[in-house]
Amino acid sequence: MSSRLLLFAAINVLLGAAVAPAQWQPVEGSLMTRWAKDVSPDNVHSEYPRPQMVRKDWKNLNGLWHYAIRPRDAARPDEFDGQILVPFPAESALSGVKKRVGPDQRLWYCRTFDVPEAWREGRVLLHFGAVDWEASVWVNGKPIGEHRGGYDPFTFDVTDALAPEGPQELVLAVWDPTDAGAQPRGKQILNPRGISYTAVTGIWQTVWLEPAPKRSIAALKIVADVDRRVVTVEVSANGAEDLAGATVAAVARDGQRVVAQAQGPAGQPLTLAIDEPRLWSPDDPHLYDLTVSLASSGQPLDRVESYFGMRKIAVGKDARGVNRLMLNDKPLFQYGFLDQGWWPDGLYTAPTDEALRYDLEMTKKIGMNLVRKHVKAEPARWYYHCDRLGVLVWQDMPSANGYVGTDDPDLTRPKEVSDQFRAELRALINARRNSPAIVMWVAFNEGWGQFDTRAITQWIKDYDPTRLVDSTSGWTDRGAGDVRDMHHYVGPDMPALEPGRAVVLGEFGGLGLALDGHLWKDIDNFGYVDLKNRDELKAAYGDLILKLRPLVEKGLSAAVYTQTTDVEGEVNGLMTYDRAVLKIDADVLQKMHEPLYQPTP
Repeated sequence: MSSRLLLFAAINVLLGAAVAPAQWQPVEGSLMTRWAKDVSPDNVHSEYPRPQMVRKDWKNLNGLWHYAIRPRDAARPDEFDGQILVPFPAESALSGVKKRVGPDQRLWYCRTFDVPEAWREGRVLLHFGAVDWEASVWVNGKPIGEHRGGYDPFTFDVTDALAPEGPQELVLAVWDPTDAGAQPRGKQILNPRGISYTAVTGIWQTVWLEPAPKRSIAALKIVADVDRRVVTVEVSANGAEDLAGATVAAVARDGQRVVAQAQGPAGQPLTLAIDEPRLWSPDDPHLYDLTVSLASSGQPLDRVESYFGMRKIAVGKDARGVNRLMLNDKPLFQYGFLDQGWWPDGLYTAPTDEALRYDLEMTKKIGMNLVRKHVKAEPARWYYHCDRLGVLVWQDMPSANGYVGTDDPDLTRPKEVSDQFRAELRALINARRNSPAIVMWVAFNEGWGQFDTRAITQWIKDYDPTRLVDSTSGWTDRGAGDVRDMHHYVGPDMPALEPGRAVVLGEFGGLGLALDGHLWKDIDNFGYVDLKNRDELKAAYGDLILKLRPLVEKGLSAAVYTQTTDVEGEVNGLMTYDRAVLKIDADVLQKMHEPLYQPTP
């Protein structure tokens, strides 16, 4: 037997490569959603993870891996602690682990995989949807690369590290300081309490393999221009140094009908004219299909499938000269949830794709058109569901440590901290900028980690002029961005009208109702108002909506209610944390919300 076969025989014995699914189960004693029963090592987030750049061949690496928690400075472990179900973070019940990983520790993963013989003609790409926070990767003992950032996808070309045959070993080491560090981390803290929640460490989105040609499409940038009735497609390519003479073609379809096509040299934008475009909106979330292909000397190299929506977002004046949020040149009041994106069984990771979609479907069902994704980002499929269902999105940048009060100056950040925040902000935008549902980027929330406010706001506007920017949601306003945003609990309220910006209510509500049998913990639950039963909640919420409508007439352009669901110790959701109970009937909520969208006098 060769030395390499001996090596892999040893690896398989050490890891127990053929892990029986029965060896995994969720950690008992945890609050679970109804979708948890559908989770198994053989079927965990099996959907194609990148809906706006689809290739037909791929291999899902979700499932059982081996894990070990070791001191941060320790070498790769010789033995592992057990199995973990990827992509659920180590602290979650669905991971099968539910153990804390501290800033003085490192989380190790290991598994083997096979490469189909047909893939070996080109390159093999290893994709991570998201890993929190610092990841180092090895394949067959060879270092492949490192990545910092807990919310953005990253890819390594592992072709040159692959063995000629047999199983391939994949090892990942993750370090995450959570709130002991200065990196963006949202609401995660090591000691959860109040409005901050359980820390998340490691892989929390799908891991997958994909074959690609040596010269291939790496990324798409799709920009819709409603005023000009065009969509521009920019293609980033792998092996770009070898693309001289290559061409890119794009074909847009509405159903089976070709509506536009264009072709040009690789490396240059393509412009597709869309005659009489059907505009995307919450009432009509129309999407066009897009095929992009790469060729050289008439020979096809690569092809991907995508989609886009034609929509425009801007601040404009209504008939009374009041600044409003304008969707496709018409005022549209935006109303919806502050959405934390947390799950009692999976923490950062929804138990299934159906669960991921459910919150959005419920948002639409009760008559809302907006979600503010709060100091967290989601998998690409979440934005796909928003695009398809017609849910507007305000996307927060996950916050970092530090706090700026109302009268305080901006924080002063060391260069390395500032650079990391800006790098993760850029990655956040790059990964999601093709989604028509996203209409606003939110740079900072309530002074959390706020620094260089005006410069960062202007950078976002320059980098993505197709969307609005909320420079700081809540307070510590610097006069920058497209909106003046206030928070008022319980509220509602509105900022004074301004000549250059629209005014919005970025958070209000927070009516608390704890329902026995659906709680993360039995004591010390939090709501901005504590109510005794569902009738009291219905009355209090109805009163808020009645008070909100006059503010819309005065010039309020949007409002965000706290929040979609209860989260850990917070009980101010309109749904319980396990999504088992909508605390006010859906038809009642829908009727309450209807007047918010009526034309203003």
